[in-house]
Amino acid sequence: MKHFAALYSELDSSTKTNEKVDALARYFSSADPRDAAWALALFTGQTKGRTLPMSLVRQWACEAANLPAWMVDECNLVVGDWSETLSLLLPDSATSSDVPLHQLMQDDLASLSHQSPAQQKQTITRLWSTLPRTERFLLHKLMGGSFRVGASKVLVIRALSQSSGIDVPTLTRRLMGKWTPDEAFMRRLIAPAADIERDPILPFPFMLASPLQEPLSTLGETADWHAEWKWDGIRAQVIHRTQVLHRTQVIHRAAISDSPSATACAVWSRGEEVISLAFPEIIGDARQLPRGTVLDGEILAWNVEKNRPEPFSTLQTRLNRKEVVATLWPDVTVRFVAFDILEHDAVDLRTRALRERRSILEALTSTPPFTSAGHFRVSEPIDFSHWHELDSRMSESRERQVEGLMLKRLDSVYRGGRMVGQWWKRKVDALTLDAVLVAAQPGRGRRAGLLTDYTFAVLDDAGKWVTICKAYSGLSDEELTELDRYVRRVSTQRFGPVYSVEPDRVYEIAFEAIAESDRHKSGLAVRFPRVHRRRIDKTITQADTVASLRALLARFEGRD
Repeated sequence: MKHFAALYSELDSSTKTNEKVDALARYFSSADPRDAAWALALFTGQTKGRTLPMSLVRQWACEAANLPAWMVDECNLVVGDWSETLSLLLPDSATSSDVPLHQLMQDDLASLSHQSPAQQKQTITRLWSTLPRTERFLLHKLMGGSFRVGASKVLVIRALSQSSGIDVPTLTRRLMGKWTPDEAFMRRLIAPAADIERDPILPFPFMLASPLQEPLSTLGETADWHAEWKWDGIRAQVIHRTQVLHRTQVIHRAAISDSPSATACAVWSRGEEVISLAFPEIIGDARQLPRGTVLDGEILAWNVEKNRPEPFSTLQTRLNRKEVVATLWPDVTVRFVAFDILEHDAVDLRTRALRERRSILEALTSTPPFTSAGHFRVSEPIDFSHWHELDSRMSESRERQVEGLMLKRLDSVYRGGRMVGQWWKRKVDALTLDAVLVAAQPGRGRRAGLLTDYTFAVLDDAGKWVTICKAYSGLSDEELTELDRYVRRVSTQRFGPVYSVEPDRVYEIAFEAIAESDRHKSGLAVRFPRVHRRRIDKTITQADTVASLRALLARFEGRD
């Protein structure tokens, strides 16, 4: 644990990419493979989740530090992070012993879920008594499910490549899907020979687009580019491969037959999660694809009558279910819109140019499941000869229920991650609404102690203020400081960390989409809200209302 804590401190104190990569590479080169496997799992988000509620840990910490709960709560309002607050308040450990990371994760933390509260308290207080402050801080992060480190998955894989000599693409592919962080996996991961038999259900690393801020004309000749709509759904890969009998990893037993002659079908999200059970109709149609096929595309909620996508929020009813049974399929009609093919006839196509991959994909449209009245279709290209034509097509985005445009070089190969200059995305301008500030609460991290998380409201038909969204980004440091002072000065009520204020200030909120919602008192929800600016030119009577926002929703749903 000391080795891992030292690495964490080094990563946290550096802002230079090369320094972080070097620190990670040194760790992977020298750490016990069992510890290295768990570190890799933590850095790549492979393992996470709360093992104990922090409220319970807080209670035990109050007893250990002999401090009243109210004082600990006040300290946390200043620090802004429970893990750090408790590690600072707890008395220094009388003894210090080095608990290996793998032992802490496999034995101590894994056992907590099977213990009684009394046993849990005994385990945690034992760890507090043996771990120094920095390691206690990490302990709180690990058991609270809030472990974060200033190194992306890309940097971690670069470091592992540097320490092992295995190239980045190979490591990225081997790390796809769920795996067990143990010594055996770590040794297979960095084995020099490509003799690791991989589960045929695993996807390829997803290629991502970069946001395009410059004019389209800066991209050069239009003949070099492929354009299509940017769909607002769930990025996914659909896989249909020949099943193999022997494999070292099983990711999703429910989707694989044990017969060696069977086929493996799966739907993977960009977040590297199997979502096959949420979309059984897509899996059903995927079995009609030729064996050895991997498609990249978007899952969309689909309005059959209007032949266009539904808002993204419609898909959430599917994602919130562990499994969708046949009787529930009709609630949300879905389509898989394919825009790339990564494997065909069991041949990896990723090193071929997009124009060739698109040609192979379009040839599939004459075969099932694309020819049947099913759930597959191909994203059609947008024909254009001049850049200004695409600029004019952007205005159709909201009517089509899409986010904007995708632009891809026709000679681009498919690589995992964000390859700047190869794929671009141009999103439609954000929508805005004018709402009134009604509450604020402290932020976290460097914003701890400042009221930076805001709640906004609009008037309903009865003339009552009802919440429409929460937002915590968009303002400058100077604006945040001024607003913090204002809220503290005028607030008349406080509910825990939340300061309530009388409606007085109007703010313009930018957002991406609007939909019905039962989570907000307004009955509406906006997607990706952020504070754009304060409207000093407007009074609260001039702010938006539930009625005006419902009219906005109806306009984009084509009901006005």
